[in-house]
Amino acid sequence: MNSLIVEAPINSLSFGNVSYNILRELWRKNINVIWIPIGDNAILDSFDKLDPEFAKWLQSSANNALKIIKPDMPSFKLWHLNGSQSRIGACQNLYTFYELDQPTEQEINLAKFQNKIWFSSNYAAETFKKQGVNADAIPLGFDEDFFKTEKTYLKPEIVHFGLMGKFEKRKHTEKIIKLWLKKYGNNNNYQLSVCVTNPFFKKEEMENILSNCLEGKRYTNINFLPHLKTNSEVNDLLNAIDIDLTGLSGAEGWNIPSFNATCLGKWSIVLNETSHKDWADNTNSILVESNGIESCYDGKFFQEGSPFNQGNIFTWDSDVVSQAMDLAVSKKGQLNTNGELLKDKFSYSRSVDRLLKGIEGVS
Repeated sequence: MNSLIVEAPINSLSFGNVSYNILRELWRKNINVIWIPIGDNAILDSFDKLDPEFAKWLQSSANNALKIIKPDMPSFKLWHLNGSQSRIGACQNLYTFYELDQPTEQEINLAKFQNKIWFSSNYAAETFKKQGVNADAIPLGFDEDFFKTEKTYLKPEIVHFGLMGKFEKRKHTEKIIKLWLKKYGNNNNYQLSVCVTNPFFKKEEMENILSNCLEGKRYTNINFLPHLKTNSEVNDLLNAIDIDLTGLSGAEGWNIPSFNATCLGKWSIVLNETSHKDWADNTNSILVESNGIESCYDGKFFQEGSPFNQGNIFTWDSDVVSQAMDLAVSKKGQLNTNGELLKDKFSYSRSVDRLLKGIEGVS
């Protein structure tokens, strides 16, 4: 492939991190990329280990885009279905995320509008295939900016749990926190670090939401962290914990924090649904089976009747999750060696190879 137009954001959110890793692999593979940042600018502050040569390449790709762009060049877009209708050039290939189970008429039409569409999970691809969409799945890879630090963060006898990701009903954030506090609250042999700030909430809203999780009680062993500005800070948190709870989300496109924690040898408690089925199994995770579904609507991010994001999320039984926590605690001090193998199985280099092959097949 001689040239490729890439429309993708770079920022601290999941979309931005995935774009960053894909663009880095395209650079390494010497692909002539015409990069058009979605949002007209890139926020690189999170990537504190940015290779200077890659940074120069990114800047050059963006600065020269309007000089060399041509209508017959294939284009690759990494974005939501909502907003994917805008096209640059005749051939647009979309990579996106989808978590729910009821694609709307608008979402199905936009998926068909692309020359080719890939989802990050087989669950999403199969959901759209049932609606007549020619969809495929390409998994994400392990972000090589994350690594073992070999630091000591807490006293060795303390069992350290972690919960990351945006605070949402879809992710069962409040339910997870309340269950953990009921089980371990004020028992200082256990610690929970929570990093769930949502940039779409105002500061006061976020403070009230977290306060409601405590139900007016005081706890000595839960730590609410602010937004972590750099990948190095996120890496420290992943290294500090023993057990990850982020995998208890009810619907995911991949679940990057839980996946990365597992790759680093941590024990992740994972709901055996949606995208989790692509990478988590009984050898590398502590799986929890769902006990049903509930509507995704929360009045904030998921509005009933909207043309996008309609349907259900999977639920779990608190007693079953409590037992999974006990099992995870029993593994304290044991390295999750099968989890570490995921780093080799899932790489961004392989993901990009599949993307390029697919785009060439369409072009």
